[in-house]
Amino acid sequence: MSSTHSADVVVVGGGPGGSTAATLVARRGHRVVLLEKETFPRYQIGESLLPATVHGICRLLGVSEEMEKAGFTLKRGGSFRWGTNPEPWNFLFAISPELTGPTSYAYQVERMKFDHILLQNAAKNGVDVRENASVTDVVTTGDRVTGVRYTDAEGTEHTVEANWVVDASGNRSRIWKSGGGERHYSDFFQNIALFGYFEGGKRLPGPDAGNILCAAFDEGWIWYIPLSETLTSVGVVISREHAARIQGDQEKALFDLIGRCAIVKDFLSEATRVTEGVYGEIRTRKDYSYSNSSFWRPGMALVGDAACFIDPVFSTGVHLATYAGLLVARSINSVLAGALSEERAFAEFEGRYRREYAVFYEFLSAFYDMQSSEDNYFWKARKVTGMQVTDLEAFTTLVGGVHSRELALSSRNLAEAVERTGTMQTESGERMFHLFGTPVVTDVMQEMNQIQARGVLGEETPETPLLDGGLVPAYDGLGWAEFNGA
Repeated sequence: MSSTHSADVVVVGGGPGGSTAATLVARRGHRVVLLEKETFPRYQIGESLLPATVHGICRLLGVSEEMEKAGFTLKRGGSFRWGTNPEPWNFLFAISPELTGPTSYAYQVERMKFDHILLQNAAKNGVDVRENASVTDVVTTGDRVTGVRYTDAEGTEHTVEANWVVDASGNRSRIWKSGGGERHYSDFFQNIALFGYFEGGKRLPGPDAGNILCAAFDEGWIWYIPLSETLTSVGVVISREHAARIQGDQEKALFDLIGRCAIVKDFLSEATRVTEGVYGEIRTRKDYSYSNSSFWRPGMALVGDAACFIDPVFSTGVHLATYAGLLVARSINSVLAGALSEERAFAEFEGRYRREYAVFYEFLSAFYDMQSSEDNYFWKARKVTGMQVTDLEAFTTLVGGVHSRELALSSRNLAEAVERTGTMQTESGERMFHLFGTPVVTDVMQEMNQIQARGVLGEETPETPLLDGGLVPAYDGLGWAEFNGA
């Protein structure tokens, strides 16, 4: 028999965006139902995180300890065989003033484990998590979304009535169409990814061993993500004009394309492809850069891949999803509390979300000019962020996910900073500093730690509106408030 339930908010999708939104709304005491069509843990791509997610969102969610216990690979930055430089060049998160101290690293994660941590945490925070719940329809009353219908594992249909529906159901769901907008695919990023997993691949030397490696070749580029000491995620990204190369035998196509990239071919020279279990399948994804014309309508908001996605070269998928989860939670909490009208609150949600997406889009468009040197990429990063800092600092702040200057995306704990991040005085680090003429490593680290210390001691400058005439985060970071000019 069918049944009807009620909640303040229903979240569709238990991935990072959905779990983040559900947890932060429940923290304000609201009744939240989260519907996830699969049973966790489940496979997902998108394994390289940014510091903004690890030290900002995860800290706010209260899962930092679980993240540490999970034993994920430490990621100090990224390594690129890109542009005109024939040798790989590195960036380290520690260069950015916004990522000083313990925020100067992130993780490479197995998404099965990471997403499960976030979903379990949602349940711990009072969210009614229902797995094997496939949403079939969005319920509307007049011009407003007022709930969803879903089918459980036994095939029984249920209705959840709610004040707000958050669509975090990913890129394959069609629920987003109820959001009132249209999906616009990028004319620039019309790419296809072919990816699999390998055991026994080589690692970059020393403290760079956990870096993601992105290596360009004539037809595209390859990601090389060390998930553990032996397991590596490897994906080839090519434009649609080369789609014929992955038709038919996909394993042969993957190896053929890897063979086009000397550095990755060498790294996998003694490796074997995983052929069994959850990592044994070769997968594809195409046309994955897009943005919807609207991220919300009365009673409904879109976050994560349901709203937008952009090329994965800088690992922005989880960052954009969790950041949107935070923004939508602030807006919902403010409206449910009667503090703001939904038009005011959700204009802030959409404005900040689109700004974050647009900055990465513009920068990535320039980054894909593979004939440019890395110096041009750094200059472009400074232009799109508007930061009055060195080119390299702007680049690392951007790709670390903290250029928006959200205090919620920064760490406030200096403990074990040097021990966790190292000194950066490696061969690759020295080469990077020689290339870009930045200050010596010790001076940079000292200044960044001083900046972070001021945050730890509470000597923070109050946040000002990010948007013209916009709002600022409330005292607990879980809602919006009008800016009083103080």
